[in-house]
Order: sequence, then structure tokens, then C-alpha cells
Amino acid sequence: MSENLRVAFFPDSFLEVNGVAMTCQRLVGYAKRHGYPLFCVHAGDESTISHDESVTDLSLKRSLFSFPLDIDLKYDPFFQRHTTRVLREMVRFRPDVIHITGLNDVSIMGAYLAWKLKLPLIASWHTNLHEFGARRLNKMLSFLSIKTASKISNFAERKIMAGAILYYKMPKMILAPNQELVKILSNGTGRVSRLMLRGVDKGEFSPEKRTVGDGLFRFGFVGRLRPEKNVRMLVDLEQAIIKAGRTNFRFLIVGEGSENEFLEAKMQHADFTGFLKGEQLSVAYANMDVFVFPSETETFGNVIQEAGASGVPSIVSDRGGPQFLIEPGKTGLIAHGLEDFVKYSLELMDDPQKLAEMKMHSRETALTRSWDAVFEGVYKSYDECIGYFPLN
Repeated sequence: MSENLRVAFFPDSFLEVNGVAMTCQRLVGYAKRHGYPLFCVHAGDESTISHDESVTDLSLKRSLFSFPLDIDLKYDPFFQRHTTRVLREMVRFRPDVIHITGLNDVSIMGAYLAWKLKLPLIASWHTNLHEFGARRLNKMLSFLSIKTASKISNFAERKIMAGAILYYKMPKMILAPNQELVKILSNGTGRVSRLMLRGVDKGEFSPEKRTVGDGLFRFGFVGRLRPEKNVRMLVDLEQAIIKAGRTNFRFLIVGEGSENEFLEAKMQHADFTGFLKGEQLSVAYANMDVFVFPSETETFGNVIQEAGASGVPSIVSDRGGPQFLIEPGKTGLIAHGLEDFVKYSLELMDDPQKLAEMKMHSRETALTRSWDAVFEGVYKSYDECIGYFPLN
């Protein structure tokens, strides 16, 4: 890798509270620690520019016409008004490659400037927008029959994915968080696709931070309480556990979102913490015994690794990225539906020896996943992308 490689980074999510923003912030931090020149352009509350060692940070204010895409993520149809200023700063910075992260206002600007300045463009895929959109649409159409709503949402999912594939034909290379997406994007776009995993901070998340000792068995969930996370399944899981005669358990649910009210009204053995970060989040993970993650739309699942680093095995869906993070029977279990979630939950409640072994393996596996190793691979991909340019 060239030590003087200069990267212009256009993350769509940077200051928000989600896994994508956290990954993007860590990439910037990695560049800073190693003295790599990086120019980061993102949306913020105000338009400001700052310089910190090798990193230049340009924050651009979104307009009053911005509208929400998620809890704290917006799209500004007039964001491109900043293009002249960014172009001026880009000419001053002299990047070798431009990195965009998705289909939103910031990345659209990055893609345009790559074309304008005739620079190689690399894109990373972080969010399955097609699945998110379909599940939210399906909820909005709940007044229709299940068959009709599913037909409409499935059509929307295919069309959104087709649009995303078209967008991702612009970069010379694509970084994807799991092998399934690597294959889909490579076949769909005809572009080179590489794996970009995620790391975990083993010091921040640790079983040593456990504070409870009351004998209760705790199932945990961390994430946005939104339809695309399939969190209503937690209600069905709790009811099945109660029906099986178990009472000595709690659900520890960390997060906020539109499904919060529904879950609180329906669940009898659940504690809701709201959004947590820092030491409070670390303690919450460590106080769990099993992490339950029913989402079917995740591209990766940072929370699975954070739970693992805390010594907590996971039960995940067989759809989406989290299944690729699980070694079945050692670090977690992969469920093919509600019946499996119930079966595996009861098994781990009734087999403390097996649970203890899985806790140990979960922690050991997490210790092998380093953020530095992830970003070393990203920088090698930058070099490779430059090598492909200007080939079609």
C-alpha cells in the first residue's frame, strides 16, 4: 500500500447514532492514527472545516427542506448547493481516490466529483435499503390483506434493489460486508467486489463488566426498535417461553424507535433502557446471557460482535449478514424461524454447561476481530481500485 495515498471520504452517515456512522468514524480515526491523508465530507449541524493532524473534516449543513430517512438520518434535495465549495477544497487536497458509502445526498456529491475530477471511485455497501423499504411499506399497508401487502412490498423491494445496482455500477470497486452481498453486487454490477468486514473493541466490551447476580436468565437485544429489525418477534418469543413454563427470565432491550410502545405494551418480562452508549452499553451487554437478534435485513450486524466480545452468544435469523458471523453450536445458533428461536432459547436456559462453553467461545472469537485489520484491507482496496482506473 502506498504510504502517501490520499483519500476523499464521503460518508452518508457520520454523526448519527448507528452502526454505519460508527464504522465511518473508526475509518477516519484509523487514518488519523497512522498519519494517512484523508479528507472527510459529511453532513452536520453547521458548515465548518477543521484540520486534525492528517485528517481534514468538512461538515456541511443540510437545508430546511431535508426530510428523514431514519430516526436521525436525513436526505437534503438541495445538498448539492455545496458542490462548488467542496470542489475547491478537493482541488486543494488533491485526492487519489474517492470513497462513497451509499445512495444519499453526500455520496451523490462524491460520485459527481469523482466524475468531474476524473478520479477513481470506490463504494462501500452498508445498508440493505431495499429490504428496509419493503418492510416499512408492508407495515404501512397493514390495512390490506397479507397477500396484497406482500405483493406490493415485494415489488417495491425488487425495484429499489434494481435502482441500487444501477447506482453501484458507477464505482470501479465495491466493498460489501458479507459474502452473499459480495456475490450479488459483483454479478449485478459487473464490478469487482471485495469483502469489508467489521471489527470490535475488545476493551470496551467485556464479560468483566457484568454487574448482575440475581439468578435471572437475561435475553438481550440492542438496536433500533423499527419494523425492519423484526422486533415484534420478541413478543412471540416471550409468550412461547412463558407457555413452556419458564418464569425466571427477563428481556433486556436497548434502543429506541417506533416499535417501542408496542413492545412495552405487549411484553411482561422486559426491561427497556432506551438508547445507551459508552460504559452503560458495555454493562448492558455483559449483563445478558443470550443475545437474540431476529432482524432479517442486516448487512453485517455489529451488535453480534459486540455481544460476543461481552461473552454473550447470539441466536440470529438465517436471513442477512449476522448468520455469517455465527459458528453454530460454538458462538451462537442460526434460527430458521420463530420455532427455532424458541427451541434454542429454551435449550440454552436448560443447559448451563453448554451456555458457559458458548460464552467462552464467543469471547475468544471476538478477540480475533480487529478494526485495524479491517481498515488495512480497505486501504489495500483503495490501491487496487486506483489500479483499475480508468478501465471500464
